[in-house]
Amino acid sequence: MEDIGEPEKLVESITYMDVPLYKAAAEGKIEEFDNCQGLNLESLKTPNYDNVLHVNLANSERTASAWSFKSRSRRSNRSDFVKKILGECPLLLLQANRKGQTPLHIAARYGRSTTVKLFIESRANGDIENLGMDELEAVREMLRLKDEESNTALHVAARYGHVGVVQALLELEDPDFPYSVNKNHETPLYLAAKGGYWRSVTILLDKWKSTVHGGPYGRTALHAAVMSGDVETTKIILKVKGDLTKETDENGHTPLHYAAHLGYNPIVEKLLKRDVSAAYIGDKKWEMTPLLMAARQGHERTVRKILFHCPACCEMVDKRGWNLLHFLAFRDCSLELILSFIMTGDAKYKYGSIKNLMDWKDASGITPQQVCDAYQGKASCKSKNDQCKMEQIVKLVKDIVVNEEVAEEAVDSVPSPTVMGNDLEKRLSLEKARDTQLVVAALVATVTFAAAITVPGGFKGEKEIDQGTPFLIHKAAFQTFIVTDAIAFGLSVHVLLIHYGVLQHFQSRSRDKIGFNITSASPFLGYAMYAMMIAFCTAVYVMLKPSHGLAITSCSLGLSSFFFYFLKGVFDGFLESSRKNEV
Repeated sequence: MEDIGEPEKLVESITYMDVPLYKAAAEGKIEEFDNCQGLNLESLKTPNYDNVLHVNLANSERTASAWSFKSRSRRSNRSDFVKKILGECPLLLLQANRKGQTPLHIAARYGRSTTVKLFIESRANGDIENLGMDELEAVREMLRLKDEESNTALHVAARYGHVGVVQALLELEDPDFPYSVNKNHETPLYLAAKGGYWRSVTILLDKWKSTVHGGPYGRTALHAAVMSGDVETTKIILKVKGDLTKETDENGHTPLHYAAHLGYNPIVEKLLKRDVSAAYIGDKKWEMTPLLMAARQGHERTVRKILFHCPACCEMVDKRGWNLLHFLAFRDCSLELILSFIMTGDAKYKYGSIKNLMDWKDASGITPQQVCDAYQGKASCKSKNDQCKMEQIVKLVKDIVVNEEVAEEAVDSVPSPTVMGNDLEKRLSLEKARDTQLVVAALVATVTFAAAITVPGGFKGEKEIDQGTPFLIHKAAFQTFIVTDAIAFGLSVHVLLIHYGVLQHFQSRSRDKIGFNITSASPFLGYAMYAMMIAFCTAVYVMLKPSHGLAITSCSLGLSSFFFYFLKGVFDGFLESSRKNEV
């Protein structure tokens, strides 16, 4: 059949809706239209060329909850409203707004499956069961109308995952009709797959024999399903179109490349179980396999998953000679840790050849160990040759990271290497600052721990019922001491954990990481010191309370740093304001 294309502009003269009519159309009140004598519905429009049906379908459920009684009543009113409007002016079905959208497009957009069926019934002159060829062609003509983006109603319904609408639109459609792509080169199946709408995908594959699976940039519906991250959608497409596993997009990326780059491990497993040979396919630009893409992103579990199903692909390299370990080496992990992740349990017997990759050189003579050393502060830049080697590694990493993307997701950025040029001095400076923080944090922790054990005022004796309890436990100042002392101790220990926590072994010692730790720990250390000062002052106060003047004087002197800090802030603000005025 000839493609219908864009809907016709059926109305030349336009009467803009006034406020009462617009509200009546939005709320589905047919009475307002019945009261207007001589009203021409065919010419009644909004400035966007929306007719009465457009307005009703886009607004009728916005003011009520989908599960409320009021909402159900509105849906019933909408059906009655649509029936009466179509009875008076059936040509409204084919009218398009400025975007080329017919009322059927709007109904598909908002999932109005009941309204879609009403439209089809109206176009078929009310007799769905006994359709003649003319009525059937009229219905299909309406179903295939396109908006300005070349989307049919089926494209719209598939994009938003409205299963009931998809089913209704395909009920009378020709199973062999090849639905063309929209202006973005997307087919209905591609749109449903990309959204992860597996029910819509199932209906399209079951009821539409000529399902076209293509998408933009040479992608297939399987690429789209992987991008959605939905395992069920991927499984359904694999069952019907399993040959798509080795189909590549215009960049040479297979669906497995997408899954590996995105780190979708369940989907990676489904694809490999269907066709493990896809693991050996390299892309066009760098000849990178899915395994290398997973390593480039630092997805260690994905790497292990691919190696479990295809251990032999570990020896494949990209066009520059970079292997699996080259890529993992700059992702903030030590090679020893990487190997321990990959070769756990019985896996070490399967992946034994991975250890040999450690000494493999790329086309420039660079080994994974050199890349690892460069990004973990172990590389030397004493000689000019060392510095050239470092610059070369940085350039090679930059080539495969900057401005690179797969499945519409950019490659994760990589921190700068620790040692390069003057970075050694910066690193030493940061390490010195870190050591200072550690000393201060350790002192605060030690002092506050000791203060908590040897509490001011002592403990009650053995003959007391509550023996071992501090004498001053019911004093407000003592309670404040205990709380602030605990806060100071906890915050100082937190600072120590930031620098030497249990996760430190899984992190690199790069300059960026040290700087981040220092920045993170600084506020906690400051709060700990202030809490320690308050603890000291309250402890002094509770012990010297009998000498009221001495207690207040001691606390005032102890807390004077707060006052001086405030004055410093005011003074700095005054200086900054003076500089701005001078400029």
